[in-house]
Amino acid sequence: MINLITKSITKLFGTKSDRDMRDLLPYVDKVNAEFQKLQSLSNDELRNVTTELKQIIAQWLQPIDTQLADLHQQVTDQPDMDVDAKQRIFNQVDKLETDRNKELEVVLLDILPQAFAVVKETAKRLKENEQLEVTATEFDREFATRKKHITIQGDKAYWANSWDAAGTLVKWDMVHYDVQIIGGTVLHQGKISEMATGEGKTLVATFPAYLNALAGRGVHIVTVNDYLAKRDSEWMAPLFEFHG
Repeated sequence: MINLITKSITKLFGTKSDRDMRDLLPYVDKVNAEFQKLQSLSNDELRNVTTELKQIIAQWLQPIDTQLADLHQQVTDQPDMDVDAKQRIFNQVDKLETDRNKELEVVLLDILPQAFAVVKETAKRLKENEQLEVTATEFDREFATRKKHITIQGDKAYWANSWDAAGTLVKWDMVHYDVQIIGGTVLHQGKISEMATGEGKTLVATFPAYLNALAGRGVHIVTVNDYLAKRDSEWMAPLFEFHG
């Protein structure tokens, strides 16, 4: 009887996986819509989108960041402040940091389609071109002294689509599929995404890594051993490095 009821409920409402998928599919459509908008941008303009996204985050968090800065300044300006007063300020800081994290989650989810689209468009351009030409920035010039796949000619920088990954020369030949957009969204939401061999788990991680790096607080990706950590980080790195 219980099995019959369970089956009936499942048919009516779908499985947990079905419901999750219904929630995730709109993100696929939004990312691909933003991806289409990026097609006409120059390489320099594509890079500028990263700056614009960082500005959106900064503006969203500005009220809280201003309050945090003021509280920290109070402590700095009053070195002889009594312990109780200082503790009250730190309690306010802790609460504001919690509020900031919540607001950060809101704004990151809001810009997720644009951020994922930037990563996908970068992957597409690297796949379709032997090198990407951009106006050389100070970052490009400094980075070119350490990376052989970046060259500087006058006021231009050239990013080749082949580079070293753990001692092996790799040529970029991947563009994200819809299933990887779904996986990236799941990871950004702090959930576990189970994917079969060959579905591009390494590439999936580039989506939430880029998105969360925009917040400026660092991103950590964990894998099974030191070799894969080195290889995959160097393999995927230019997707991020191209945007500074």
